[in-house]
Amino acid sequence: MRSGLTRRELLLLLGNAALAVPLLGSNAWSSDPRPPGMSRADEELLDDIERTGFAFFWEQASPNTGQVKDRALAGGGDTRRISSIAATGFGLATLCIADARGYRPSQQIRGRVRKTLKWLAEKARHQHGFFFHFFDMETGEPARNTEVSSIDTSILLCGVLTCRQHFRDPEIVDFATRIYERVEWPWMLNGGDTFSMGWRPATGFIATRWDTYSELMMLYLLAVGSPSHPIPANLWNNFKRPLIDYEGLRYVSTRAPLFIHQYSHAFFDFRNQHDKYANYFENSVNATRAHKKFCLSLKARFPDYSEDLWGITSSDSAHGYVAWGGPPEMGPIDGSIVPSAAGGSLPFLPDECIDVLRAVRRRFGPKVWKRYGYADAFNPVNGWMDADVVGINVGIMVLMAENLRSGLIWKTFMANPEAQQAMEKVGFVRA
Repeated sequence: MRSGLTRRELLLLLGNAALAVPLLGSNAWSSDPRPPGMSRADEELLDDIERTGFAFFWEQASPNTGQVKDRALAGGGDTRRISSIAATGFGLATLCIADARGYRPSQQIRGRVRKTLKWLAEKARHQHGFFFHFFDMETGEPARNTEVSSIDTSILLCGVLTCRQHFRDPEIVDFATRIYERVEWPWMLNGGDTFSMGWRPATGFIATRWDTYSELMMLYLLAVGSPSHPIPANLWNNFKRPLIDYEGLRYVSTRAPLFIHQYSHAFFDFRNQHDKYANYFENSVNATRAHKKFCLSLKARFPDYSEDLWGITSSDSAHGYVAWGGPPEMGPIDGSIVPSAAGGSLPFLPDECIDVLRAVRRRFGPKVWKRYGYADAFNPVNGWMDADVVGINVGIMVLMAENLRSGLIWKTFMANPEAQQAMEKVGFVRA
């Protein structure tokens, strides 16, 4: 039923306090946790996405180190060992959701979080607090040619700080605080006024910088808010914010996949506030609307795109992993659908994104929906179906589904005083 206020309008109107579902215990919810405007069918779909995503983060993480695989077979039974530090970050936040939702006994979840953070604090290889992007999930040995990554470390830290607030366990709090406060943010500036994308043992700092609007907001805010090694708040002004105009929509963006408008928003709550440049939540709303329009504009080339079947972002393809999207058109677009494009944008366009996720599951069933939820990508035009899920794409869907349902990750992460202070320092004010 689509009458009265839309889900997105309710999300903005009610804000964190009203949408966050009150906990009755460590993992118990009220009898009817649905936010206003959400049907029981919607709630069940989002819960399925979260449960299957949790299964990935639980089963495809090392029980010894807690580190999560970069990818795995969508149906389970995967034997690969390469972990992604960003997937581990999304996984830690997912463990908070699983604890709150009662997907597994709280004691078991706490134990996994404790072990994960202990390994990161005491055994994982790092440079000035920054972690390698890819590594062996058991030994911690960096993968060949991988970098110490500024942005992927930031995703990890967001998960770490979410756990610090959710569990309030003395050991978890101690490990999380040590991991965050160990990071020497000025080092990653490498003498400049924007962050390097990373560092490699053989060649040093990567020349490319985080100097244009993207998923970088979490990186700068975590650094500004650091109580131990902060950067000056005015560095927030140093990344460019180019404007895109597309079919009557105007928003800050660049030529990049849709996920750049999702990742920082999974943790930092940008609703109903703005800095001197933009309201970034509404910016992501416009970016998502523009992306839908862009996909529908390709219908003559790819007849599978429709009102309830659209969305592409960095993902697997029939020819390997690619960064694709638009507008403007980016990458070798071939008619593929990437569920995390809609799944990661759920708070921005709830009705439209839920329609896509429901249509994918209804129309393609077990070809696309498996043990760990949606396969990373598929192509209705040529029949290609991905065998894998990718950890960061699973993670963004889980977190955004829960943010739409309850605001839990927003509320929990934003309870960190460092996050609040960072946003104040760079100039955010209430709308």
